[in-house]
Amino acid sequence: MFLSAQQVGEFRENGVLIAKNVLTEADFAGVEAETSAYIDRRARELQAEGKIKDLHEDAPFDKRIGLLFEQCPEIERGIDIMSLLGKQMFGFLHNDNLLDAVESLIGPELTCSPIQHLRARMPGGKDGGKHGLVPWHQDAGVTLEEADSSDIVTCWIPLIHATRQTGCMEVIPGAHKLGHLEHVAEGGTTIRPDLLPKTEPLCAECPRGGVVFMTKYTPHRGQPNLSEQVRWTIDLRYQRTGTPTGRPFHPDFPVRSKAAPNSVTRDYEDWVSRWKKAHVDGKGKQMHRVKPKPAMAM
Repeated sequence: MFLSAQQVGEFRENGVLIAKNVLTEADFAGVEAETSAYIDRRARELQAEGKIKDLHEDAPFDKRIGLLFEQCPEIERGIDIMSLLGKQMFGFLHNDNLLDAVESLIGPELTCSPIQHLRARMPGGKDGGKHGLVPWHQDAGVTLEEADSSDIVTCWIPLIHATRQTGCMEVIPGAHKLGHLEHVAEGGTTIRPDLLPKTEPLCAECPRGGVVFMTKYTPHRGQPNLSEQVRWTIDLRYQRTGTPTGRPFHPDFPVRSKAAPNSVTRDYEDWVSRWKKAHVDGKGKQMHRVKPKPAMAM
């Protein structure tokens, strides 16, 4: 879905755009089926180890992993794009409806950044709603400085209706105009508290099928999931082809090009191979521009 001129203008002015009806149920189907199959396999492994008693086979996608997590938090380990390396997810990274919208913001020469995540934020009853929370930050703060000149768009895609109750993001509109704000390693990479803009945050509620688009300089944070659902999200970044990603040791690849259509990468096996190599070559590499604090001796 290409964005309107009004929507593009809102993105430029506020640094954030909540666009509804970008994606369809068909767009989500493959990814959800693939993720569900993994969860089922992993649950059965943990059951065989005596760590899970009830498989909750009839529970819907937005609840099952929460019910399994309550029995064994290990169920969540390895659930991320670069860990699962799913074929359906690889296809989703090329989704035309999503790329149409991104093209409206930064043009037709598009590369998929390797900074990409599939996340399940557990229901509040399981962990007080704090599971997976992240503090105020800019996405530029969690990349290396090499990407400062790159035009990068974040696409935050909820797989359920993201409301304040289910743990939608808060963002600070207009603050992207300040550029990069210094970050510190305090409970995660976060904007230095005295530099955080005083602007009233926007509760970025977004329905399923919608996308929250942000610039790399838009301050945002996660909110607690106080509902009974698992707040599943896909978090992707796209940028103009040929620009640094800020993660040089992880694989990026072109997903759309009008100038050189044959440059678009659709080789799933190559993507998997590159990620497996990156897991080895990138081990121990610094991923954020802020160095994490050394662990304290106990």
